[in-house]
Amino acid sequence: MSSLEESVRSNMLDYFKHLDGTPPAGVYEMLIRTVEKPMLEVVMAQAAHNQSKAAEWLGLNRNTLRKKLLTHGLLKPDTP
Repeated sequence: MSSLEESVRSNMLDYFKHLDGTPPAGVYEMLIRTVEKPMLEVVMAQAAHNQSKAAEWLGLNRNTLRKKLLTHGLLKPDTP
């Protein structure tokens, strides 16, 4: 098991523990958005902001990567 997997599991258990009986809502979307933004920031930095290279590393279509970067405020709408 990877340390990343362990970290996610541990944090999810803490999240549910701290709900203190309050029903969770939108857990999947919350987790994806929480993990996706820092992942994109790191990959883009490691790829020297080369979207084609980053998309390849992530296994995404470049247009999909651009959409995700825009969604997370990591790319200005007019940036090629």
